Amino acid sequence: MTTLMTERSSPVASSGIAAARTEHAMKTYGKGDTEVHALDDVTVQFEHGKFTAIMGPSGSGKSTLLHCIAGLDSMTSGNAYIGDADMSTLNDRQLTILRRDRIGFIFQSFNLIPTLTALENIRLPLLLAGHKGDSEWIDRVIDTVHLRDRLHHRPSELSGGQAQRVAVARALASRPDIIFADEPTGNLDSRAGAEILRFMRRAVDDLGQTIVMVTHDPVAASYADRIVFLGDGRIVDEMTAPTAERVLERMKRFGE
Repeated sequence: MTTLMTERSSPVASSGIAAARTEHAMKTYGKGDTEVHALDDVTVQFEHGKFTAIMGPSGSGKSTLLHCIAGLDSMTSGNAYIGDADMSTLNDRQLTILRRDRIGFIFQSFNLIPTLTALENIRLPLLLAGHKGDSEWIDRVIDTVHLRDRLHHRPSELSGGQAQRVAVARALASRPDIIFADEPTGNLDSRAGAEILRFMRRAVDDLGQTIVMVTHDPVAASYADRIVFLGDGRIVDEMTAPTAERVLERMKRFGE
């Protein structure tokens, strides 16, 4: 497979600063007897050019952690960084610009605009930001996710797997520093889900992308370079070079 490395050289990446990280992240709901710590003193970092999965049982805090790092939710205390930008110090406008320019999102529900074609959906974030984007880069992305023959189809004319490929391409189109994916295969059958995971893996290997994905699926997690396991709002384990079998065995121990 030919490697398609991006020409963009990130000063943050070359400086050794993590693509994203949290320091002593706390997220608390309720007070007194009803107080719940969705995140309980979580310090973690995510490297550039790596695919990381976040796993844990229901209620472990994995989606909360993703949303706080991505700037979609605020923390009760602690800090979250995208590169060297401390999001707790940003006002609403600065946070909006950071999310727009430096972060990509892939969600379970695709979130495509039904009246737009696949290509228009891919380019939409760039257009909203007033940018044309890098046409050569977007062409690379389209070919990486095998969408060349579906660009003029609307979402209703696409399968679930094709629609999610459009969502992956949209997240990649602006060359974000990092992409956050929240259960990206949750609405797909196993074949379409495997297809999306292969494309995400290629985005890391061939395009130099950084991806952080929340999943409950050991097979999906096995596509990652590293897994961070959460339990009761805390990091309880990590795994590198995972296999589905090793992940399943680790997940079984949450019930012990």
